[in-house]
Amino acid sequence: AGLHGDEINGVEILRQSMSMGLFDQLLRGNVIVIPILNIYGFVNFSRVVPDGKDVNRSFPGSMAGSLASRMACILTRRVLPLIDFGVDFHTGGDNRFNFPQIRYTKKDEKSLTLAQAFAAPYLIQKPLLSKSLRKTAKDHDIPLIVFEGGEALRLDGFVIETAIKGLKRLLIQQKMIDGEQFPVPFINFKKSSWIRAKQAGIFIWSKKSGHKIAKGESLGSIYDPSGNTRVAVLANRDGYILGHNNTPVVHQGDALFNIGYEYD
Repeated sequence: AGLHGDEINGVEILRQSMSMGLFDQLLRGNVIVIPILNIYGFVNFSRVVPDGKDVNRSFPGSMAGSLASRMACILTRRVLPLIDFGVDFHTGGDNRFNFPQIRYTKKDEKSLTLAQAFAAPYLIQKPLLSKSLRKTAKDHDIPLIVFEGGEALRLDGFVIETAIKGLKRLLIQQKMIDGEQFPVPFINFKKSSWIRAKQAGIFIWSKKSGHKIAKGESLGSIYDPSGNTRVAVLANRDGYILGHNNTPVVHQGDALFNIGYEYD
């Protein structure tokens, strides 16, 4: 967790998991827990490291590169060779809230199996991002799933509890801890897209992450500061809200709602 220093839900998920002894009685294997990877960003309430670079766009990294690149290189060289699979914990960035979800790699059956075992409320198929940890893990034939939940610099009890339960289900499925496997409902999305602001103004949402929506349904409004105009934000398709923007003032083109569709 803590690849982005301001995404603290992941830090708390792992802290609570260790505190409750989730990894103390393993039946096989080992768990490598990294509660805070980007300690520089964590202590400065920042997504990035002091040089302004994003660690999760710096993989596989280089010990002759920037600070972000060196951090990525250490993880690539010292941790990835030791693991069979991984879970990377994140939250929404830039005041965006994500409903608890697992992102898995498109056309990768291993990561899909891990995602189904974790069984967050939403599963989302995603392509690999260049220079990301997930892409570098895939290059090493290591399946890695990404948990997303909540928003930066805010702890969310529901998100944390959901993630810990999912992590426990995953360890049970991997036969690393004792426990029964019960079917947990989830929705698996094949595609997602953003609804963006058509004008600048004060944004107030009326529907939030986790809601099922229908095309044409009102999701919120954008007002001009003088109170003379209101622009309705309407759903452009049927689907579910995967994430929403909590920023009170938005600019034209800003991302407001992330909509998941083509699901099963």
